[in-house]
Amino acid sequence: MSHVPLMTYPEAMVVGLIQGVTELFPVSSLGHNVLIPALVGGSWAKALNVAAPESPYLAFIVGLHVATAIALMIYFWRDWLRIIKGFFSSLRDRDITTPDQKLAWMIIVATIPVGIAGLAFEHEFRVLFGKPVLAGVFLLVNGVILFCGERFRTRRSVQADQQVAKERQAAAVPVVAHQPAPAAGVAAVGMAAATQGGEAVVTAHRAGHGNHAAARPDPAAERAEDIAAAVRADARLSQVGYGQAILIGSAQILALLAGISRDGVTMVGGMFRGLSREDAARFAFLLATPVILAAGVLKTSDLINLGHGIYGPILAGSILSGVGAYVSVRYLVRYFRTRTLTPFAIYCFLFGLGSIIYLQVH
Repeated sequence: MSHVPLMTYPEAMVVGLIQGVTELFPVSSLGHNVLIPALVGGSWAKALNVAAPESPYLAFIVGLHVATAIALMIYFWRDWLRIIKGFFSSLRDRDITTPDQKLAWMIIVATIPVGIAGLAFEHEFRVLFGKPVLAGVFLLVNGVILFCGERFRTRRSVQADQQVAKERQAAAVPVVAHQPAPAAGVAAVGMAAATQGGEAVVTAHRAGHGNHAAARPDPAAERAEDIAAAVRADARLSQVGYGQAILIGSAQILALLAGISRDGVTMVGGMFRGLSREDAARFAFLLATPVILAAGVLKTSDLINLGHGIYGPILAGSILSGVGAYVSVRYLVRYFRTRTLTPFAIYCFLFGLGSIIYLQVH
């Protein structure tokens, strides 16, 4: 390996941040990991070659995957706590009845196909298809998949969007404003959370105000509604069924091809099976967490054996990858409540096509 240039801190930090962002955005982190070094050229193309056997870059990728999975677990920690409790309670009770119990087993069975495919074919796919030009081709294909996923959405999926919007509107928390208290009274704020039909409903009330000043959302109330919305979403997802979950989870196998987004194809699969865009995104993020974490843990030997001399850059890149993943998922969870995959489809198509042209003529 002495002829392979070692990774530098700038390379590690740039690629780490891009990995964290693109892992959650439906634009393929692996495709970017393959394309960007090739487009930059020079030492980047030599040191950051994912298809090269025994490359230190493989150790770097392991660190980035673990950091991304940790970021996802931190963001969804309340949800994973409920889901894990549901899993163990199902073993204790020998029954699967509650939404959390059902969702726990749905995630398990939906992860099995990609787990088997990854163990069997990950190395072959990386060596055979981890070439820059092919990554550009698959990134272009990814754009087409995302566009078709939006263009040809099923009626059930569109209706699910409408139903989710109605539920959110019914449980919406009013905006809280900062205003001067009137002379005759004092402002009071009350907020309570109740459970009705297995769903958390948050209500807020404010009395005794004078004229409104500049209004702004109450962060605590917004967070409470986010938690309630997650409970409602998981209750809806638990009704999908195991067969549908396996079909949706199997879409992740396509992400073994550099350029195909795991979250993107899983979302399209979920919408094709009738999920709302918001629920499809949430299910994709939940499914991605154990897959990404398992990929990192199973490749720990690569981190130990191939990472000599670059542990510092690996740590720096992993920290930025984790931060990028956390910020990205926080943004995307809200983004997919009202917006579409189309902008990402256009980006993938243009970046993939532009990369193919550049690499062919350069």
